[in-house]
Amino acid sequence: MSQTEPTSDSVTTARTYTNPVYPGYFADPFVWQHEGIYYAIGTGPAEAAGEVDKSTQQLVFPLLRSTDFINWHSAGKALRRPDPALGDNFWAPEIAYSAGKFYLYYSVGHEDKRHQLRVAISENPLGPYEDLGEPLLDPDSCPFTIDPHAFQDDDGQWYLFYARDFLDTEAGVRAGTALMVAPLQEMTRLVGEGNVVLRARSDWQRFLADRPMYGGIYDWHTLEGPCVRKHGGRYYCLYSGGRWETESYGVDYGVAESVMGPYSDVGNETGPRVLRSVPGQVLGPGHNSVAVGPDGQTEYIVYHAWDTDMEARRMCLDPLVWTPDGPRSGGPTWTPQSAITR
Repeated sequence: MSQTEPTSDSVTTARTYTNPVYPGYFADPFVWQHEGIYYAIGTGPAEAAGEVDKSTQQLVFPLLRSTDFINWHSAGKALRRPDPALGDNFWAPEIAYSAGKFYLYYSVGHEDKRHQLRVAISENPLGPYEDLGEPLLDPDSCPFTIDPHAFQDDDGQWYLFYARDFLDTEAGVRAGTALMVAPLQEMTRLVGEGNVVLRARSDWQRFLADRPMYGGIYDWHTLEGPCVRKHGGRYYCLYSGGRWETESYGVDYGVAESVMGPYSDVGNETGPRVLRSVPGQVLGPGHNSVAVGPDGQTEYIVYHAWDTDMEARRMCLDPLVWTPDGPRSGGPTWTPQSAITR
């Protein structure tokens, strides 16, 4: 995809990095590249805790900037806050670039209820982004929708992957948050609610047993943070499952022959296959994006992880490796790693 692929040159330089690559709180990191510069946007501590200033002049979602993919620096905030009545929790922003404009997809709501998907636009990668004034899905029919991810297929058509809640348990699926995909029309409108991508099926994807939700009590499971790559003619939807502040949380994937599905994540019954916790070192790695390194070839999975004291979720990166069994990673890592930067 053009928004993540930098220009390469004939000279490559190996350097090292150590996770986390940015010291501050920076959850749900999304990295993209534009005109030779890397940018990252994520959920900051105020956004996660619902402590964003209620002024509509307040800017939301921290931004980072890097020229080498290893050294990251604060670059302000991205979104001019929309109507405060929408809520104080702003989660999981992502950027798509199309026809000279940048589109910021995000969710906003009130803690664990009434979250809606929205989109904002800017002509500058650093913003400010202006909200378009309406949700992408009707909050009355979809009261909890989060984690939007825009994907452009080879024919130019854009799609939006996202997460929403389900309460049924037919055919072995678990009640909880799961993944959807729908076509985008002109980047700012969904063509219907779309198709189910994946539902939770495994114990490691449990968020909380006996959770009060929607007037009932559920054994609640969670799939969230979709990120899609096309490889070898197939569509891989990487996602995070489990509870975000526990050792069960990690990154797995589903695979499909068509972007609209059906997808299968069979083979993950014992735990996530791409990223998982390393007891005593890294806790809850997840909610990833994928970017191509400065050599123009190496793919990296960019994700957040807790330190062992759970002081903050911070941005990390490790190579994404394509094997005959599907995508894997070299992480999570916490010691110095080699990286080809140019």
